[in-house]
Amino acid sequence: VQLVESGGGLVQAGGSLRLSCATFGHTFINYAMGWFRQAPGKEREFVACINWSGTSTNYSSSAKGRFTISRDNAKNTVSLQMNSLETDDTDVYYCAAAPLMGVFVNEYDFWGQGTQVTISS
Repeated sequence: VQLVESGGGLVQAGGSLRLSCATFGHTFINYAMGWFRQAPGKEREFVACINWSGTSTNYSSSAKGRFTISRDNAKNTVSLQMNSLETDDTDVYYCAAAPLMGVFVNEYDFWGQGTQVTISS
């Protein structure tokens, strides 16, 4: 199973970015998908997750109202639209796959390599 993130970059505070995660080597609809983020020296933290059908989502308090997770089961991809970005959103963002929606790192079986998001003031 391989997860490959893309879409990270440098953007000014208040701007937007859209992260994508392409998945290979498994039956995509069998998995819930999540996005996490991690700063150097800190624990990886939950951002958002979505169930296999895309009908249920969950967000961290910091992501709610600004970020939107979605998935395209025909293309085996999951995306994270991030709006109203803040400097505190600067992190490496990871997508992950799990049997069910979850907010904890240990609930996820497969991880991507991460994509850097940097928000400038």
